[in-house]
Amino acid sequence: MAHEISRRRLLGSIAGAGVAGAGLAIAGGSASVAAPASVVTEPAVPFHGPHQAGISTDVQDQLAFAAFDVSTTDPTELVTMLKSWTAAAEAMTRGAPVPGDSTSAAVPPADTGEAEGLAPSRLTVTVGFGPGLFDGRFGLANRRPAALQPLPALPGELLDDAGSGGDIAVQACADDPQVAFHVIRNLARLGRGTVVTRWTQLGFGRTSVTGSGQATPRNLLGFKDGTRNIRGDDSAALDQHVWVGSQSDQAWLHGGTYLVARRIRMYVENWDRDYLSDQQAVFGRTKADGAPLTGTAESDPPDFAATGADGAPVIAHNAHIRLAAAENNGGLRILRRGYSFTDGIDPATGTLEAGLFFLSYQSDPAAFVTLQRKLGASDALNEYIQHVGSGVFACPPGVSGSGDHWGSALFDA
Repeated sequence: MAHEISRRRLLGSIAGAGVAGAGLAIAGGSASVAAPASVVTEPAVPFHGPHQAGISTDVQDQLAFAAFDVSTTDPTELVTMLKSWTAAAEAMTRGAPVPGDSTSAAVPPADTGEAEGLAPSRLTVTVGFGPGLFDGRFGLANRRPAALQPLPALPGELLDDAGSGGDIAVQACADDPQVAFHVIRNLARLGRGTVVTRWTQLGFGRTSVTGSGQATPRNLLGFKDGTRNIRGDDSAALDQHVWVGSQSDQAWLHGGTYLVARRIRMYVENWDRDYLSDQQAVFGRTKADGAPLTGTAESDPPDFAATGADGAPVIAHNAHIRLAAAENNGGLRILRRGYSFTDGIDPATGTLEAGLFFLSYQSDPAAFVTLQRKLGASDALNEYIQHVGSGVFACPPGVSGSGDHWGSALFDA
């Protein structure tokens, strides 16, 4: 009996360190109620291809995101883990369990089981490598892309170190929150002893659109979000602004991209007390239909030169859409995949801990930095938001087939 009690305590402490202690149990309250998996009929998203799925893929409704720190110093152990992660992710995107024995009563199941019987729900799993992975522990210092640097300090941010950074990021997107959570839980289990979970975030209600047939969603401030985002079928824009090509100094990253993840707190109580006219002026769009203040339909291009009877710009100089527009930033564009979140109540103020988990994909993180410096300094929206978490990651190209794995070109170079 004493042996059994100590064993249970050991297993409980391991599970707590690897999953619950990482914030999954706390963040779990942020997932919204989704449609039953039985009504999800979309086919599975292909796992293999020249680019990782989950970037230009039509944005799904739910997100589970985790950043890990590598705890081993043995590169062989790290590669072994990435191989097991790749095989597990490929299976889960098909709706299959994690490979291994899940039926023997004498060993822990290879799969945790909570997604058994659920549809794939368009699951995608996307991986990125942070700057810390190239610090010399694994002989990768000379393979670090020059563009992969920790982000500089940006205006108005107040970052929590415990919710920022990481050596490896995993983004799981699906139309069922349990399917997405299942990925993070199982990869954390497979990585135990090689990585430790640094921070996690669950998201609901996509706040961007990448599919040409998708309707534009609304963020927690009630406005349509991502109207002018890059679409997944716009190969020219993707090649120009998202995928890393021959301009990179590292061949292993060709076909990949850079991910910037930002946790943005929204002070929704303050926003809710503001006049509709002020809210619309902040964004430069109408709240009801998303049209620019100079147009009548959401798809109308903003007229930034238009002035009112008083001679002032109809779209204010500090309006969000003016500052973010490509035509006002030398053509600079990013591909955004964002999700709303709510993680309970801020104990210090009693207000909602809610906001936007912003995922930005671009061929160079400098594109995000350029935009955020401008927005952080001048955006009227800053009165109601604050960036509180951050991470930057180099996402390798897609996995070519069953013999390939995430980062193979990086470690085999």
